Amino acid sequence: MKLMRYGTKGNEKPALMDADGQVRCLSGVIPDITAAILSSDNLKRLAALDVKALPVVSQPGRIAPPYSGTGKFICVGLNYADHAAESGMAVPAEPVLFMKATSAIIGCNDPVVLPQNSIKSDWEVELGVVIGTTARYVPEANAMEYVAGYCVVNDLSEREYQLERGGQWDKGKGCDTFGPIGPWLVTTDEVADPQNLDLWLEVNGKKYQQGTTRTMVFTVAHLVSYISRFMTLYPGDIISTGTPPGVGLGQKPSPVFLKPGDQMRLGITGLGVQSQTTHAWNPALIDG
Repeated sequence: MKLMRYGTKGNEKPALMDADGQVRCLSGVIPDITAAILSSDNLKRLAALDVKALPVVSQPGRIAPPYSGTGKFICVGLNYADHAAESGMAVPAEPVLFMKATSAIIGCNDPVVLPQNSIKSDWEVELGVVIGTTARYVPEANAMEYVAGYCVVNDLSEREYQLERGGQWDKGKGCDTFGPIGPWLVTTDEVADPQNLDLWLEVNGKKYQQGTTRTMVFTVAHLVSYISRFMTLYPGDIISTGTPPGVGLGQKPSPVFLKPGDQMRLGITGLGVQSQTTHAWNPALIDG
C-alpha cells in the first residue's frame, strides 16, 4: 500500500494511493494514519479493504507527511562510501548516528524555509525506514520484521551550523522545515528489496545526486538491528539511512548551497517524488 495524508496543517485526512494513481480517502475507516496504525495487524486490515469502494479525492491539495506521531527521527551519517569521500571523511567502522528534530518534519511539497542568516544550506535525498513494531536488541536476521514501510526523505542540512559551530551535527540538521517526508509511506510488501532502489535529486533542473541503495555501507537490516541496541525503536520512529554523493558541499571547484527561490525535486524508485521551493526566513511559512 501507498499510505498518505492530505489537507491543510491541523486538518489532515488519511488516504491511500490506488493502483491507478487515484487518491482514496480513508476517513470512513480510520480517523488518521498514526504511529499506532503502523502495526502489522492494522496494516493487514487496511490491505484487506475493497479499495474501489473508498471515495476518490479528486483534488487532495496539500500532501501532508504520510503519518503522524513520529517519536524519533534518527539519521545515519556517511552511509555511502562515495559521499564520505566527497565530504573528506573516512568511511565509518560503525554507523554514525545523530538525531533530527521531529519539528523539522513537513509535507513533501511544503515550503523549505532557510534559517536566519543561513549561507550554507544543503540537500540530501535519503531512504527513510519507518518502524512498525517495537524493536529492542533485534537480531539482524529478522530486523526487517519490525519495519512498516519506506518513504523519501530530504535530509536538509545547514553545513555551517553542522560543521563549524562546534558540538554535534544536530544543530545543522534539525532546523524548521528541514525534514520533508513522503509523499507516501510505502509498505514493505511493495518494496521487494530496499537495497536495490535508485535515488536522485535535482536543483533548478540540474541533477546533482544519482545513486542507489546498493552502495550503502550498512544495510537497512543492519541499521535497524544496530540502532535497537542503543535505544528502543517504537512504531512511527523513522530512520533516514544516509545520502549518495552529489550534495552541495561536495561540488567542485566550489560548493553550491541553497538560496531563496531554488527548486528541489527528488525521488526514489517506487516511493514517489518530492518538490520544494526554498524561501528566506519567514515564520508564517513554517506555522501556516
